[in-house]
Formats: sequence, structure tokens, C-alpha cells
Amino acid sequence: PENGIDDALTQTLRAWVGEQIGAIAKPDEIRYADNLPKTRSGKIMRRLLRTIAKGEEITSDTSTLENESILPQLQGKA
Repeated sequence: PENGIDDALTQTLRAWVGEQIGAIAKPDEIRYADNLPKTRSGKIMRRLLRTIAKGEEITSDTSTLENESILPQLQGKA
């Protein structure tokens, strides 16, 4: 397991969401990263998360992104 992350953790998280929220909310995919994409002022860049979740290429402006190294992690390229 890398950083304590393995299939058992993913299955546990999926099951927990199913129990707490309901089966309809179980995520199909879980991605792990050190942090969320945030602006320098600390706001979460939700548009980037939407783009990544859709599997689309990031074409929007990322100049205000605090830490660009988070993007490959969220895209599964790290």
C-alpha cells in the first residue's frame, strides 16, 4: 500500500458512504491526493475538480492555482 492507501481502504470508504448517505451516493471512483486545488487565497477551485471528474483536459486558466503539482495526482498521472 502506498501511503496506507490500498483496495481495502477504498472499499471501506465506499461502504461507509453507502451506509451514511445511501447506496445511490456510493462513488464509482475514489481518487487520492495530498490536497485539493486551491487558489492562493485558499478557495477550492471547484471548476477544476469538475473538469477532472468528467475526464476532460484542463484548458481553463490555472494561474491562480496555489500548488500545480496537485493536478497530476487528481488526474491519476502521478
